[in-house]
Amino acid sequence: MDLDYKFLVQTFYLVLGAIPTTLKLTFVSLLAATPFAFAIAMVRRQSGRRILSQIVKAYVTFMRGTPIVLQILMIYSVLPSVLNAVALAWNLPINVFDWDPVLYAYIVFTLNTIALLSEVFRSALGSVVQGQMEAALCAGLTRVQAYIHIILPQALVSAMPNLCNLTINLLKGTSLAFLMTVKDMTAVAKVAASYGYNYIEAYMDVLVGYVIVCSIVQVLFHFAERHVGRYRLVRQK
Repeated sequence: MDLDYKFLVQTFYLVLGAIPTTLKLTFVSLLAATPFAFAIAMVRRQSGRRILSQIVKAYVTFMRGTPIVLQILMIYSVLPSVLNAVALAWNLPINVFDWDPVLYAYIVFTLNTIALLSEVFRSALGSVVQGQMEAALCAGLTRVQAYIHIILPQALVSAMPNLCNLTINLLKGTSLAFLMTVKDMTAVAKVAASYGYNYIEAYMDVLVGYVIVCSIVQVLFHFAERHVGRYRLVRQK
């Protein structure tokens, strides 16, 4: 097998140039999903809201139980038509078919991440002893203050490994954004390879690109985990 090394190098620079798009898809979706995921986690932990808890549980089960590829194809195919019908019904001067496809990518990955991230938050909150909340309330703190100063710092430490795994999986999952014509790392490599059928070289470039980005993310989470867990080091001393 003969590789086109010139194409390999040229495409690698194209892949590097598309990294910001991949990172933006990842972190915008993650940030947008965080408040909703936390709200779902809190609802599922409160036994007094059984109906609402069952509704969000069904949502989480559906999103976790269906392939992300199917979610992309359904939303990218159905959502524009639904929005266009609404715009026509309300006489809105909006052409949804002219929207940037990256908007639909944000929607898909955010909806998927909400379900996965809510489980991370739920397990992390469950790792904190319930008695600490009771002690904080007895000490005069409000429930919000107790969460901010006592519960969440400890839960965040427990959540960091799973949060790192979720972020990396989301980052890799954004490679499917090319199905929505978003020009991420995978898309630019496939387009470049289509002219001369240099798909092997293109996929090698994408592989290296994702290894670099995922490795950097893991290193950043390693330092973040040490930072948020610094109280444990103080306690051990």
